[in-house]
Amino acid sequence: MTDASATAARRPAEQTLTALGLGAPALDPADTSPHAFPGGGRWRTEIPSCEGPEALAVVLDEAARLDVPIHRISQGSGVWMLTDAEIGEMVDASTAHGVELCLFTGPRGTWDTGGSVRSDSRGAGLRARGHDAVAGCVEDAVRATELGVRCLLVADEGVLWTLHRARTTGLIPADTTLKVSALIGPVNPASYAVFERLGADSVNVPSDLTLDHLTEIRRVSGAPMDMYIEAPDDLGGYVRMYEVAELIRRGAPLYLKFGLSKAPGIYPYGHHLRELTLATARERVRRGRLALDLLARHGAAGDMAPLGSRLPGPLHRFPSGA
Repeated sequence: MTDASATAARRPAEQTLTALGLGAPALDPADTSPHAFPGGGRWRTEIPSCEGPEALAVVLDEAARLDVPIHRISQGSGVWMLTDAEIGEMVDASTAHGVELCLFTGPRGTWDTGGSVRSDSRGAGLRARGHDAVAGCVEDAVRATELGVRCLLVADEGVLWTLHRARTTGLIPADTTLKVSALIGPVNPASYAVFERLGADSVNVPSDLTLDHLTEIRRVSGAPMDMYIEAPDDLGGYVRMYEVAELIRRGAPLYLKFGLSKAPGIYPYGHHLRELTLATARERVRRGRLALDLLARHGAAGDMAPLGSRLPGPLHRFPSGA
């Protein structure tokens, strides 16, 4: 389902540059993604790095003040860094505002005893090392879903497949969605399709993928894509606000993630990082407002998915008994 408005949006400074003889070639309609979210809309929003109830409250208040629509809020420190009461408070607040809450599962490479992730080669990266790390991720998933969380963030292919099998067999709720972290984001259409088949309901791709890369992915998969419009420094620090309309046209269905460059890391979060975490949470919402203003100025603010929508629609999966 291709939306005509997505191809008709004005590009930055288009009229001025054309008048000066510097106009760009016409957009190729064949590059427009044919996919959309179920129920309509080609883009949703996400505020990442929302590390606890207090940060969530700041995000929701700032979103109301700046009129920033939010579909999903994600957390990076992990389920294990939150108490049951804190998770319950976050579930209640996000439910009350019609926002999906996504919590990260379990141990990963940077926080266990493996040193290879700190080597020049990065070793196995952020994946779950060994049976016990997988078990920790599954323990987090079961605990979080029992407390009402319905979106889980994963950074390991084996954990993704395991949790997908768990929901198909009823061990965790069937409406649980699984989101692939930018820490292992695929960089080609073949690997993107594999993540979809392993159970991913949305896939975070690295923010340095080109527009052509997005088109290549959309030729093989309609699974929702997540992309940092502004990436944290440890993920490259890229700022792609002026490309937002074209990212949507090429990458839909797309979650626009409003990260923050030039900001210290806050994972794993604790009270010692409170002021920084609240300040950066507030600024992420403001970055969202800036990106949405750009969309509006370029005539591309339409086609947002309805607030409160969260499911990905029909996707291709490997047989869960495999």
